[in-house]
Amino acid sequence: MEAQKYIITFLTDFINILGEMSPYLLLGFFFAGLLYAFVPKSKIERYFNGSPFKSSVLASVFGIPLPLCSCGVIPTGTAFYKNGASKGGTVSFLISTPQTGVDSILATFSLMGLPFAIIRPLAALVTGISGGLITSTVTKEESKKATYHEQTVEQKTFSQKVIDVFQYGFVEFIQDISKWLVIGLVLAAIISALIPDNFFELLDLPAFVQMLLILVVSIPLYICATGSIPLAAVLILKGIGPGAAFVLLMAGPATNAATMTMIGKVLGRKSLFTYLGTIIAGALTFGLLIDYALPAHWFSNIAQQHLGHQHNTGLNWIEASSAIILTALIINGYIQKYLKSKRNKTTQIKTNTMNSEIIKVDGMSCNHCKANVENNLNKMACVENTIVDLESKTVTVEGDRLEIENIKETINSLGYDVKS
Repeated sequence: MEAQKYIITFLTDFINILGEMSPYLLLGFFFAGLLYAFVPKSKIERYFNGSPFKSSVLASVFGIPLPLCSCGVIPTGTAFYKNGASKGGTVSFLISTPQTGVDSILATFSLMGLPFAIIRPLAALVTGISGGLITSTVTKEESKKATYHEQTVEQKTFSQKVIDVFQYGFVEFIQDISKWLVIGLVLAAIISALIPDNFFELLDLPAFVQMLLILVVSIPLYICATGSIPLAAVLILKGIGPGAAFVLLMAGPATNAATMTMIGKVLGRKSLFTYLGTIIAGALTFGLLIDYALPAHWFSNIAQQHLGHQHNTGLNWIEASSAIILTALIINGYIQKYLKSKRNKTTQIKTNTMNSEIIKVDGMSCNHCKANVENNLNKMACVENTIVDLESKTVTVEGDRLEIENIKETINSLGYDVKS
């Protein structure tokens, strides 16, 4: 009977949290599609150079609304850097972008309220600019002359862009974050079901100690900006300080072991230490600000107001229908990914007279990684076609005279790890 009680509580909390977030997530996915279709990255990367202050500010401002998690921001930032962006501008983009996005800002408001939704992009802006300025200073002697190249971008009609809005926002973007969103929801529901209310208050840990513990856990692990929201909200319900919850919101999406490895590999140790130090200092600073300088009721009661009432009233029709639609879109994303992987394997089997090589590559985890590798390899004179399979983590290249070592070097320079 006790186990049945926990299972019912888990399912109830999972559905309630999903329903509360779903309307805002769907709206966020739509805005993400708009940004992708109408504000292509090729038009903004030229602003990532210039004076340290200008490049840092512009990189942060452009990065905050972009729907890129830390797995997707690395190949994008690497491409910007290789196309002439300064190290300062690149680090600023890498710090500010994964912390938040148009989808996660709306989802933060849905579960945690307006104060968290405002402070989250503000923290991303401040830390992004700070990290960019510091990087520009400590890597001054390493600065390279800008080598921006105008890229040929396919001109699309308005109707094609509208199709891209929905294709990216409700298919590709959902494919990229659905795994981590579901993990975040499941963990939040487990914590809600198993951990007693006010558990962290009973432990009576100082606020700063709570922040340090969250920081230690958050830095090496990966969780996307949206997936971190239900975890942070439920932890507040269980008595953890709002400052420590904010550290999770900030450090969790911005750092993980794979990201840090790639930054060190592409930008160097100084840039990596600046990146990591800025995020740690920023997370602790804003956490302390929330706990000690701002009104406590802005943060402590907000999760209870947004989630606590759901236990008694259930979902309204908007939340219920949005949850059903979001669930269907997540399932469709996995189906489309499976079918695409199957088509790629069929294409590889039907190879033509050109030479074909399959390369095993670690570090590719989303559609941004796929597009980044394919676009860069297809620019090489020796490559006629490139197919990236994220499921098998392979890159198939075709061409008459493949320069395999140069191809591997190109993949490594993008921040990925060629295995064979």
